[in-house]
Amino acid sequence: MMDLKKVLHAIPVQQVVGNLEEVDVHSLCFDSRKVELGSLFIAVRGVQTDGHLFVDKAIASGARAVIVEELPVETLDSVAYILVADSAYALGVASANFYGNPSEQLKLVGVTGTNGKTTVATLLFQLFTELGYHVGLLSTVQNQIGPKIIPATHTTPDPIQLNQLLRDMVDDGCDYAFMEVSSHAVVQERIAGLVFAGAIFTNITHDHLDFHKTFDNYIKAKKKFFDDLDVHAFALTNADDRNGQIMLQNTVAHKKSYGLRSGADFKAKVIESHFDGMLMSIDGQEVWVKLIGDFNAYNLLAVYTAAILLEQETVKVLTALSTLKGAEGRFETMKSTSGVFGIVDYAHTPDAVENVLKTISSLRRPEQKIITVLGCGGDRDKTKRPEMAEAALRYSDRFLITSDNPRTEDPYQIIKDIEAGVGADQKAKTLSIADRKEAIRTAYQLAKPGDIILVAGKGHEKYQDVNGVKHHFDDKEILENTFNEK
Repeated sequence: MMDLKKVLHAIPVQQVVGNLEEVDVHSLCFDSRKVELGSLFIAVRGVQTDGHLFVDKAIASGARAVIVEELPVETLDSVAYILVADSAYALGVASANFYGNPSEQLKLVGVTGTNGKTTVATLLFQLFTELGYHVGLLSTVQNQIGPKIIPATHTTPDPIQLNQLLRDMVDDGCDYAFMEVSSHAVVQERIAGLVFAGAIFTNITHDHLDFHKTFDNYIKAKKKFFDDLDVHAFALTNADDRNGQIMLQNTVAHKKSYGLRSGADFKAKVIESHFDGMLMSIDGQEVWVKLIGDFNAYNLLAVYTAAILLEQETVKVLTALSTLKGAEGRFETMKSTSGVFGIVDYAHTPDAVENVLKTISSLRRPEQKIITVLGCGGDRDKTKRPEMAEAALRYSDRFLITSDNPRTEDPYQIIKDIEAGVGADQKAKTLSIADRKEAIRTAYQLAKPGDIILVAGKGHEKYQDVNGVKHHFDDKEILENTFNEK
């Protein structure tokens, strides 16, 4: 419970109708179905619906104060109405206030970018745990408070869940917390009110244009995260990404960069690469790591750099780097009894697919064939579908187009959209099989000993979303079972 005035601290209030005095807030809600006696209801204009349509319902359920962008025609004397310009922003700040501004009581680092967010956040969690700290993690795969695992439903939770998790981390004694910051979360003000010790930019490529509409809007969403940092934070960007410097244009934070090719404050290069790891030179010092591929070299360099910016000892950081392993569903490997290699990866953008396949191609022997199985999610950016096919076909000897999470779309139409990226000369090496399980099995039937099967797109996900129903489906499980069938 908290005094309403304290909950409203730092929120730009335009007008108040009713009395704020002696109003205690027992809970925060932006979903009218969760309102109880003493709730503060925040009417947010969402993608699917407008919270302003449910103000009366919220009050009837017990809300004694509401935050709105538009005052109702009729008001009740028993309710305090707080008018603001942006209720989504108000929700973020109110959530931080209500939970005692937990982000100020630990060092919170956010990771944003199209690819690599989960891996970088997870590796930072592992690294700082290895360094002896009690650490929190907020990621697409899972949330963690030390060893305690909390299932994740979104890349970045809503502001109420987010601040409650951060509060739990503080109460549990966490020194650091590392979180993914999605572009949706920035635009929807889910991180409003949070204080970050640092921000990391990995890269930006074609994705989420169903939400942002244009690539420029997508870039601006990422950039806003950096624009909002304060002077005490660090802003770390990938110097090799052509949009990396855009992130730093207006930030007042301490600017630093990392890279494998361009001039950067922190540099690295891959000396040797094998299926079980690679030898890297990081700022002139050699270290063997368990991850592979240039994309992971960038991820590891970002992690190393962030640790140094957080004032950790270089030798201890490099030693700990050699022990780290990737996030679940990120380049997970296995081998059948017949000698076929399998790789499960979350790659679900053209750039990510190309990066993974480029890595596999650089490590294979000439006689080893690459067989790729992937689809595209329904109700998401349709423009990337043919590009996914183009990326897959650049490095694959056989390409199986299948379903991902069709959601409310016809999976056969999604497949047709992907097929638009298959050239006339590439049709002979392409198969379309809507049943994902059958597609994985077919890939194995096509493989010879030594060949490599990449199953991309779902990674850590344990379900397939069909018309709003999540059916159990685990790429890794299916591939392992298929490998054991013969």
